[in-house]
Amino acid sequence: MRKPGLLLLSFLLPSVLTLTAPAQNSQQPSSPCSEAEFRQFDFWVGEWQATWPGNKPGEVQHGHNSIRKVLGDCVVEEQFDGGEAMGLHGMSVSTYVPTARKWKQTWVDNQGGYLDFVGEFAGGQMILSRQGRSPQGQEVEQRMVYKNVTPDAFDWSWERSTDGGKTWNVVWPIHYTRRKA
Repeated sequence: MRKPGLLLLSFLLPSVLTLTAPAQNSQQPSSPCSEAEFRQFDFWVGEWQATWPGNKPGEVQHGHNSIRKVLGDCVVEEQFDGGEAMGLHGMSVSTYVPTARKWKQTWVDNQGGYLDFVGEFAGGQMILSRQGRSPQGQEVEQRMVYKNVTPDAFDWSWERSTDGGKTWNVVWPIHYTRRKA
């Protein structure tokens, strides 16, 4: 003789499985990162030669940046090499967050740095910013601005503001040139 609980389970299980099974449909499933906003950082993807002013007048320092799309084209991954003169090596991951309608980036480096940014692409520029503190403990706003974007070059600047974003000082300007294969 069957137990009542097993009898009930034998009737309910097929119904539950039918309700929880994914719907079959003739269309290919779309990528979770197929929205146009996920393409806003595509200008950055590639191999780049980076140059910036050195510490001495007329001096130019060189680095390399390698950018690629990973994880189903949902994430932009950066590998930065500041060269021997600077010694800074770091990486970042960036993704567009549809619920926030913003880009978010996390940076880490070989000097113990961890920075988190939020921003957007508007007016031909990608601007990512964050709140931080100076070494003296003063609150500062920090931002990265990607601008003057062409297929083979762009300018990037690390900027800071101590007056709530009314004025910005460029701390580190970098000019990027796409490396030819």
